[in-house]
Amino acid sequence: MKRYRLYIDESGDHTFGNLEDIGRQYLCLLGIFIDQEIYRSSFHPSFEKLKQIHFPHNPDEPLILHRSDIINKRGAFGRLVDPDKEQVFNADLLNFFAREDYMIIGVVIDKKSHIRRYGSAAYHPYHYCLAALLERYCGFLNFYNSHGDVLAESRGGVEDTKLKEAYRLLHSAGTQFRGAQFFQKVLTSSEIKLKPKSSNIAGLQVADLLAYPVKQKILMENKVIRSLDDFNKEICAVVHSKYNRHAYDGRISGYGWIFIS
Repeated sequence: MKRYRLYIDESGDHTFGNLEDIGRQYLCLLGIFIDQEIYRSSFHPSFEKLKQIHFPHNPDEPLILHRSDIINKRGAFGRLVDPDKEQVFNADLLNFFAREDYMIIGVVIDKKSHIRRYGSAAYHPYHYCLAALLERYCGFLNFYNSHGDVLAESRGGVEDTKLKEAYRLLHSAGTQFRGAQFFQKVLTSSEIKLKPKSSNIAGLQVADLLAYPVKQKILMENKVIRSLDDFNKEICAVVHSKYNRHAYDGRISGYGWIFIS
């Protein structure tokens, strides 16, 4: 029986403030899940090798790949101001995304539409996306007779406490679409694991790198935006085969891409 771990990061924030700004209107929760033997033997060491090739560093002082730092060429990523170095790094990163064995589920919620529909009864956007994400992840685990757990990026004291409570409730009571047994049968823990970026967890770093491009792809598929910029287009092309799909007809929509409006 295979054992998986789901790594979760987000693009956007969970608040309902300033929703006239399209950059804040949509929250994406991005999960990648990986067979833990593959993670140990290939995914993690390949990711560390990629980092050492392009940003040599002391292993005792881990380097964290964070999308905003890379884009803004901050700190160790200042090397990327050299166009040639940036081009080679981007190519190797795309090769890593294409080569490694993992699966993706992206959930995007339109917070503006959600608050208009439900008002004061609106769900917490992050927790609502989490429920949709776990329904698909546990659907995969149930279908393939596998087990797994969940690791998300820590977001701070109050938010972490609320997230743990939301996860426990889902595990003990289920959702409006799936009963508790659906989750309990395949999840190995009633607790969600939370770790900060500084923990140097490859799965969380890759989820961070993919969350924004996947959000933009889902928005484009739902005609919210017209196109992607060139590099995000390349990322989305190489990860297209990684999305969770319907087992029989290969559909991605509703399985690997979920849009909540």
